[in-house]
Amino acid sequence: MTGTLFVARRPRSLREAWVALTGLSAVFLFEMLDNSILNVALPTIGRELAASTVALQWVTNAYAVVFGGLMLVLGAVADRVGRRRIMIVGLTLLAAASLATATVTSAEQLIAVRAVMGVAAAMTTPGSIALAFRLFDEEGLRVRAITLISTVGLVGLAVGPTTGGLVLAVAPWQVLLLVNVPVALLAIVGIRAGIAADGADDLHRAPADVLGGVLGTAAVVLALVAPTLFVDQGTRSWAPWAAVAATAVAVALFVVRERTARHPLLDLALVARPLVSSGLAFKAAAGLAIAGLGYMVTLQLQLDWGWPPALAALGMLPQVVVLVAGGPFVGRFVAWAGIGRAAALSAATVVAGLAVYSVLGTLGYPWVAVALVLVAAGLRVVGVVAGYNVLHGLPGNRTSIGAALVDTASEVTSAAGIAVVGTILAALFVGAVTAPGWTAQQTARFEAALHVSGLVLTVVSAALVGWAILRSRRAADG
Repeated sequence: MTGTLFVARRPRSLREAWVALTGLSAVFLFEMLDNSILNVALPTIGRELAASTVALQWVTNAYAVVFGGLMLVLGAVADRVGRRRIMIVGLTLLAAASLATATVTSAEQLIAVRAVMGVAAAMTTPGSIALAFRLFDEEGLRVRAITLISTVGLVGLAVGPTTGGLVLAVAPWQVLLLVNVPVALLAIVGIRAGIAADGADDLHRAPADVLGGVLGTAAVVLALVAPTLFVDQGTRSWAPWAAVAATAVAVALFVVRERTARHPLLDLALVARPLVSSGLAFKAAAGLAIAGLGYMVTLQLQLDWGWPPALAALGMLPQVVVLVAGGPFVGRFVAWAGIGRAAALSAATVVAGLAVYSVLGTLGYPWVAVALVLVAAGLRVVGVVAGYNVLHGLPGNRTSIGAALVDTASEVTSAAGIAVVGTILAALFVGAVTAPGWTAQQTARFEAALHVSGLVLTVVSAALVGWAILRSRRAADG
């Protein structure tokens, strides 16, 4: 990696970099905690703000769409003006938006606040992985640092709903977003104290591709909105199909622009590098699997088997335990298998978990638990090594947009995974899926929809993994 980096001597252990890693972990904690802790409060928010179902949906969607849509553009900005600088600006924006929650009096105002938080997340979350990668020279330390940061985030994801429920019992819902303020301050202190500003030689100096940024943002936003329209309005509505067509047009225009621009936002030749493209495919397969499986299991436990929400939450516990507790084993597994084999084996485990659920998931909870464990175990490793491969395969001055690419791939395929399940369920199930007292025919159709959805996700994920393995072998041969 070329250029002047943070310090004259890089840290030789995680302990030496503990200040920086504390700040970067706080960034990832915010991103994972934010949505999980708020979801439990949506009914309360709906009552207090007199919000409609659609408005409540956009309390969550506004954040996700803005976050996903702006990551590429802001990643490119960070590579040009400074990664630490953009990170600190984003954290300051996060703290200000979180404080504004205390003055919210309508659903529309809350949606606006959540959209601003999405901007802050797009400025900070990809940068946390990029800065952790750049902090060290050694492969093992980079893997361990990324694993540490992701583990902290997954802990936030796991404890978010429980913490949110306890807080709501004694405090107003606004407190759930005000908690971002101390997290942001902790991150700012850690990053300012532990990470020096980028050197001038380590920044990407090409002029900004404004048109490419507009087209890329439009493509990602449309790709995130289209799946929600399929789930909400079904395949018979014109709106989701129009969104799909608009997405295709935006993607085509973006590709043409990036191939012809003198200074493209995203150099497609870099994305086509075997190590980069394989890492993105691994990450896409994992995102598709974890989101699709989580959605299917949640519907199955509550709608088909009649479990109450609290018991259904316990039913997801095997996945949570593996995601949180698996962190210490990632580095050892990667050291034993090597980066390439670790990516292939963990991604294959994700596909195996989906296959187990597709074939056996309706036969009883033990098979559901096995599927959850397999997918979570595979995701725990592939989430780290796929991101590492993408960053390792790019020039040193393009790491921020590389991290943004990884997160964008995950966001888009996660939305697609949920859309596949929702669309197939809408096509096969007769009647309102949330209505109580299903007939035997409705139960059979629901379970058929789970089988078909699971098989579709398995085949697509397997295809992505197979292609990624071929690309990673090409990278190894090269």
